[in-house]
Amino acid sequence: MLILLSPSKGQDFDQHPLQEYTQPVLLDESEVLAKQLKKYKPNKIAELMSVSENIAELNYERFQSFKTPFKLGVAKQAALAFKGDVYSGLEASEFNADQWQYAQQHLRILSGLYGYLRPLDLIMPYRLEMKTKLNNPKGENLYQFWGDDLTVLINNELSEDDYVVNLASNEYFKAVKAKKLKAPVLNIDFKDSKNGKTRIISFYAKKARGMMAKAIIKNGIEKMADIKDLSFDGYRYREDLSSELKWVYERPQPAPKK
Repeated sequence: MLILLSPSKGQDFDQHPLQEYTQPVLLDESEVLAKQLKKYKPNKIAELMSVSENIAELNYERFQSFKTPFKLGVAKQAALAFKGDVYSGLEASEFNADQWQYAQQHLRILSGLYGYLRPLDLIMPYRLEMKTKLNNPKGENLYQFWGDDLTVLINNELSEDDYVVNLASNEYFKAVKAKKLKAPVLNIDFKDSKNGKTRIISFYAKKARGMMAKAIIKNGIEKMADIKDLSFDGYRYREDLSSELKWVYERPQPAPKK
């Protein structure tokens, strides 16, 4: 089984005492993109990424500082560096040694700059969304740049009876050629119910993706059917709302915090 997550724009590079790390498997490809982006002045980055002048300046400096191989002190493990709704649900900083081992084997983070990350892979601070229309040696955007690379890596890690748990956003999962995967893909929606209406609320759903990944990791789940038994933060599997490979977890919508 492989669990797929998206990265986050927010990142935290304050250091963490975890000393174990790995290097991203597609780092040579990342260097190609970084080399391209190093040529861009802040105003070009602002236009390319639709960001403010301050954010553009920050990322200009980040790309100028991009240097491999990565080392602790300037780089950080991906699952600890990303900071956002998904990763507040994942809570990787709370993993014990066995859970880190399981996560390293089963959790993958799709990234515009790094392509395919394991939780312990070191990353440098960056901003590069997968949907960015960046001209590159392989095409006009990052989907063309990554091509079949992510799909091949996923397939290489899947065995005959495996499956993929897709907890990534549409923007990032589009970088995977789903029809070429050699295992079924399980998609999961997280819905909140209030006054007789059940819907996806983005903020809650993003955090729930991280909480689902955490629950799978902490329970060491290997069989897809066992995911149905998981419950967290009020979410439970709803068979009546689900289909074979499209599962729905639902809960009563929580009251707003005062």
